Amino acid sequence: MKRIPFNRPYVTGDEVGLMSDAMARGHLSGDGHYTAEASRLLREITGSANVLLTTSCTHALEMSAFLLDVGPGDEIIMPSFTFVSTANAMVLRGARPVFVDIRPDTLNIDERLVERAITARTKAILVVHYAGVACEMDVIADIADRHGLVLVEDNAHGLGATFRATSLGTIGALATLSFHETKNVHCGEGGALLINDPTLMERAEILREKGTNRSRFFRGQVDKYTWVDFGSSYLPSDILMAFLTAQLRSFNDIQNRRMHVWSRYQRELGDVASARNWQLPAVPSHLTQPAHLFWLLVADLDERTRFLSHLDTSGVHAVFHYVPLHSSPMGCRFGEIDLPVTSTAAERLVRLPLYPGLDDDDVDRVVAAVKSFPS
Repeated sequence: MKRIPFNRPYVTGDEVGLMSDAMARGHLSGDGHYTAEASRLLREITGSANVLLTTSCTHALEMSAFLLDVGPGDEIIMPSFTFVSTANAMVLRGARPVFVDIRPDTLNIDERLVERAITARTKAILVVHYAGVACEMDVIADIADRHGLVLVEDNAHGLGATFRATSLGTIGALATLSFHETKNVHCGEGGALLINDPTLMERAEILREKGTNRSRFFRGQVDKYTWVDFGSSYLPSDILMAFLTAQLRSFNDIQNRRMHVWSRYQRELGDVASARNWQLPAVPSHLTQPAHLFWLLVADLDERTRFLSHLDTSGVHAVFHYVPLHSSPMGCRFGEIDLPVTSTAAERLVRLPLYPGLDDDDVDRVVAAVKSFPS
């Protein structure tokens, strides 16, 4: 019996040709022809005026912390239900993450709890659009504006999604994207920083270029480049950006393929979820989502353990997701807190296989395996 993996990195068929072209052009390091092309495509997809490609979403988050001058004593409001990079980027600069509980429907940061987490030390609000479903950005942006805080979007899941017809990644002053092999479009490892506050752009280029004004030099704005600020090397190879360009050129096809699988799960698992009192993804009507992942919440941790074992026996590789940061050994260093929705969701969540190469026969098998789980 063929095993259905949780994820299989999708290849459009054009990647090798574009990578070969990148090699023929003789520019293999950062900011070559395909870096420019991938950046252009991302500007078209997101509507963001300024895109800087990076080696990972983690590095884009670290650049965000640098650009905001995050430092010791600062507090950054964020969800606990996220990947470690969201917090690490701020902790590396000496800041303290202030974890806020999530909504029980979208599993995003609960906007009703954000304002009460603000103190005199709060520097920024860092939201995560879980599964590419937007946080309630109008409420959160209003809170940030009233308190003079910077709003940052960790949009690792949400390329192509919208909130009230506005693209995710263009609402905060800064936003990050991921092109890890598990994401909708990928290059194995990669990321991007979207800069929606134009006053941050010049310094962002400097930070990304090891603290030098090299970008200005190549534009002919200075006659030589030199060290002008701190920074690091966040530039991806142009070979990787050729791979990413192939993916971005097929963006609509990839999204349609993923949405087909996501919609079948949502439609065909509704009855079993209702009968078992399981929860399927919620997508409010004022949002669009990119079919990044399909999750469901079962009754409890014991049922999840049995359910995952059942799927595995059926040849379907399904997985859970984050260990909440506030309950991790590192997270506990910042104080013990109770986030009941986060903790419960983390114990109940299961993610089903979802990738563009998943055909209808595979989806039939996944759906059948879910439905055959014994009561």
